[in-house]
Amino acid sequence: MHRVIQAIGLTSSPRRELPPAVDDVSFEAHAGRVTALLGAPGAGKTAVLGLMLELQRGRGITYFRGRPLHRIPHPAHEVGVLLGDVPGHPARTVRGHLRMLCAASGLPGRRADEVLEAVGLVSLRDERLGTLSRGMDRRLGLACALLPDPHTLVLDDPARGLSAGEGRWLHGMLRAHADHGGTVLCTTTDPKETARTADHVVTLEGGKVVADQQAAEFSRTRLRPRVAVRSPHAARLSVLLAQEARSAQRSVEVVREGGNRLCVYGSTCAEVGETAFRNGIVVHRLADEVGDMGPGAGAAEGAGDGPGPAADDRRPAPGGRATVASLTPVPGDRDLQEKAGAEDAGEEARRGWRRAGRAPRGDRAHPAGEQLPPPISVRPAPRPLRPVRYEIRRATGVGTGFLVAAGVLVVSALTAVLLARVGHTPQPRLLAAWPAQLPLPPAALGAGLLGALSFGDEFRHPALAADRGTVPRRLGLLTAKLLVASATAVVLAVLTVGCDAELLYLVYGPELVEIPADWLPLSAGWLALVTGCACAGVLAAGVFRSTSAGVAAVVAVPLLVVPLVHKVLDRPSGRTPAPFSERLREGLPLRWPFGGERHLDAVLRLVAQPVGGALTLSLAVLLCAYLLTGLRSRVR
Repeated sequence: MHRVIQAIGLTSSPRRELPPAVDDVSFEAHAGRVTALLGAPGAGKTAVLGLMLELQRGRGITYFRGRPLHRIPHPAHEVGVLLGDVPGHPARTVRGHLRMLCAASGLPGRRADEVLEAVGLVSLRDERLGTLSRGMDRRLGLACALLPDPHTLVLDDPARGLSAGEGRWLHGMLRAHADHGGTVLCTTTDPKETARTADHVVTLEGGKVVADQQAAEFSRTRLRPRVAVRSPHAARLSVLLAQEARSAQRSVEVVREGGNRLCVYGSTCAEVGETAFRNGIVVHRLADEVGDMGPGAGAAEGAGDGPGPAADDRRPAPGGRATVASLTPVPGDRDLQEKAGAEDAGEEARRGWRRAGRAPRGDRAHPAGEQLPPPISVRPAPRPLRPVRYEIRRATGVGTGFLVAAGVLVVSALTAVLLARVGHTPQPRLLAAWPAQLPLPPAALGAGLLGALSFGDEFRHPALAADRGTVPRRLGLLTAKLLVASATAVVLAVLTVGCDAELLYLVYGPELVEIPADWLPLSAGWLALVTGCACAGVLAAGVFRSTSAGVAAVVAVPLLVVPLVHKVLDRPSGRTPAPFSERLREGLPLRWPFGGERHLDAVLRLVAQPVGGALTLSLAVLLCAYLLTGLRSRVR
């Protein structure tokens, strides 16, 4: 059996006056098998996954088919991860979310439809993420993990909060993935579910491995059958069962679980039922169950999805235990009926796997582990392989951008009509709906807000870097966001002027919408202003990790930076851009083609204006801050 996952010496960073959450954890997970990390809440299961996936700092190393995660070029194609809830904007559709992740992973968009069919979400493809039930959210999370067709699945308590039917379906899908040659590693708190669904069980307690067993050995040594009884006369029945066991010299243990519940170890349903019948005791429930007898597992079971609260808590209420002789563990095996149900669900999942185009695969042997595990540092999240396509799908997948654009057009048109009625407004400001009392026109503010949302939405609803607390700072992603934000700003600027001009024409006639003689520099300045505000919003939101901070940076340009630029330009020593362009033209041996000196002079004059200079200065500062913060996160 090939070892696909090999975790060696995983140890979390020490905590103040507390032992580390994970202490020297080592185990292996094999291809074609389901491996479970079992433990009570707080046992360190999630911390182990964080160290394996390089999401937390500590020591140790984990090999995935012979390579650490940071040595794998595209980790998502090797390891599919589900930690917590599905990260994504609640207003995004199921299919839109998967298509966005397809662009991030470099996959064709049709892969989203294939995975939706495999997990049974085709009928909910147009539902919003915020409206999904718990079971459908788990299905979507599994679809996100399966999207790049990874060899290994790493899931943190995937069945938490699911119904019995949904749990059987989920475990059937995991079994199908293992049967196709993949590797499955999942955490759980339910020992009985572990015995039914896993092939290999690693038990954690207090951040350490206390057992590493095959599933059959786990069932034999840590689980045993019991009889669950519910009766309004539970106390009397407990005494009678103890008396009969004493008389027959049998090893029987009766545990009161509070209220009207009993757990009887060492007996059968028939024997308990006969005792209750002979003594005229009403029984509301009588069923065979599998209980846990390992240390600390009662708390784990109580936190799981067992038949009732604290179903396997071995600590009875005072006076609730009636033990005749020392209890001898009874060898037990998996529950055959529930395993048959899981196998049926697995067969259904295999059909879905074939529809998704999955195929068996092999693996390679891993290299020898190091004696001293190296420190684990948090690695940067993977970059989008198709950043422009990813950003376009991200921006168009929710209605926020369209609502902002519609609001800008309405406010601009109404402002232009009002300014025309009041009068005394120059035509360029009238067409831009820019009153002298406002620091920026509505189109510039809207473009800045759209730019800030490009990063702000990802920090609020991360899609590429789940549980890392940050969006990847990659130049490719930044370039894609700047391009998409700039293109959106240009479209918004053109639509704003067009709508304002059309409404002014309808209300006041053609005299207010005549084309000015200097329309070319005015148009260039208008587009530069709106585009600069959009880029400032993108950079500021990326630096400060907040949409509101991005908008604040845009508003700060005319309110704070422009007065500073005014003071600098009003000094006597200040130079105008015209002499600079002339000196540049004279210093070159060849003349500028196509009148390039005029265009350069126009650009320099545009930058020399207070607003243009302030915006240029702000963009330069924000870009440097963005690069410095990205470099700082890499150095860490």
